[in-house]
Amino acid sequence: MSDLKITAETVAELMKAAPLNKTKFYFDRELPGFGLYRTPGGTGTYFAEFRPVAGGAKKRIKLGRVGVLKANEAREAARRAIAMAGLGKDLAKDRADGRASMTVAELVEEYISGKEMKESSRAFYRTTLKTQIVPHIGSTKAVALMRIDVQRAHDKMSRKAKYSANRAMALLSAAFVWGAKRGLVPEGMNPASGIDKNKEVKRERYLTEDEMARLGDALREAETVGIPYKASDKKHATRNSRTVYGPHVTGAIRLLMLTGCRLREILNLRWTEYDSTRGLLNLPDSKTGRKTVVLSEAAQGEINSIPRVGIYVIAGQSAALPDEKPRADLKKPWAAISARAGINDVHIHDLRHTFASVGAGDGMSLLTIGKLLHHADAATTQRYAHVDVNPQRAAANMIAGKIATAIGGT
Repeated sequence: MSDLKITAETVAELMKAAPLNKTKFYFDRELPGFGLYRTPGGTGTYFAEFRPVAGGAKKRIKLGRVGVLKANEAREAARRAIAMAGLGKDLAKDRADGRASMTVAELVEEYISGKEMKESSRAFYRTTLKTQIVPHIGSTKAVALMRIDVQRAHDKMSRKAKYSANRAMALLSAAFVWGAKRGLVPEGMNPASGIDKNKEVKRERYLTEDEMARLGDALREAETVGIPYKASDKKHATRNSRTVYGPHVTGAIRLLMLTGCRLREILNLRWTEYDSTRGLLNLPDSKTGRKTVVLSEAAQGEINSIPRVGIYVIAGQSAALPDEKPRADLKKPWAAISARAGINDVHIHDLRHTFASVGAGDGMSLLTIGKLLHHADAATTQRYAHVDVNPQRAAANMIAGKIATAIGGT
């Protein structure tokens, strides 16, 4: 047993020393109870020793391996454990109890299952849990998770997906707040708070008139002769192979442009929610809650041209079947059509930005554009019977009319 000041430098020198015949313990000169031991196999482990306030034998808890835990981090963890023991909190016992408690993955799943939310949000959270949280800290006991563990996990997540890493931290933080209120973790415990997150830059991409014209050409080609395949698209396709996209796919893309709606609002749109007499979409559930979309003449014309197959305006693979479901996405057709138009850097959500930018570019009131896109709080969304459609109709006609002209009419 030896004494030394445990620092990054002294530990590095210690680990380089000649192999030992037996495990040797080293104690820090400045913080009584803090130390590390080195095994004959060359493994170093930080630990903290303390005596419970009620008396009895000393207890020792492992803090982490040398190389995984930094010396200053181990010192801080030891200081905390020793201080807690002085207040009567036995961390060794807490760890034993923690082995029987739920894991981080189980806590987050409890939150996702137990909190009232939209099913789309629930599905997104489960994907975040599976792809981001579980691989890094999912098996850690929730009561044993420390902020340093979370920060390291976030750093690793960020190497592949910076924004997704931030979303994972928000989910984890919400789960701990929710769990603390229900006694699943200690009150006030939230190791996901105060994490250094990645800086996010809001995307601002919209189509120019020339790009809209090229997209219009690509849409017409897609629904008539088809989009030419690329060598990587089909393994056994011939040189002249083309993929034809039906009116539901091309209609969905045009409606996204002509209405400024979100993707799920168009793909989940039912025929019963379309009021052809008033020119309205009465959406019972959107990202901002129940809302009414005022349609332009161009948008109405597009909807009226789409064949009615099943209950959804944009028919999916299960259209007209007893268990009909809405189309899941437009990823593949959008990738092919946008590439054909030469706008590979445009995301499908950018069509919503384009709708707003056309109005703003022509000096339209931001208040009016906000009403068209329903940027207002969901609680203030006007009900179907009380919507004043006149100024919004004029604005919708102006914007969609210009887009319709650019893409060649509908």
